[in-house]
Amino acid sequence: MGLLSVAIWLPILAGSVLLALGRAGNGKVVRWLALIAALVSFVVTLPLITGFDAATVELRDSSKGNYLGITITVTATSREQLDDLYRALTSHPMVKVVL
Repeated sequence: MGLLSVAIWLPILAGSVLLALGRAGNGKVVRWLALIAALVSFVVTLPLITGFDAATVELRDSSKGNYLGITITVTATSREQLDDLYRALTSHPMVKVVL
């Protein structure tokens, strides 16, 4: 599983666990677990933020100005990571074409 997948699923799973534990008697435990889950989720995303290079992004308008073309150069470390990225981009409602 790629780092981006972990960064997406970790808060969802932690939220599900916290929701299951969220009874009146568990308030203090739930708050501590929520804090720990938030901090772990933040730490997991740090390599994604620090590894981003804004110079790899190129923006240009379409010939009629109806669309904004975005070129982003990425370095995938595995075929699975590349496939995950492709699926994420093609499923987004604002993305029209992915090459």
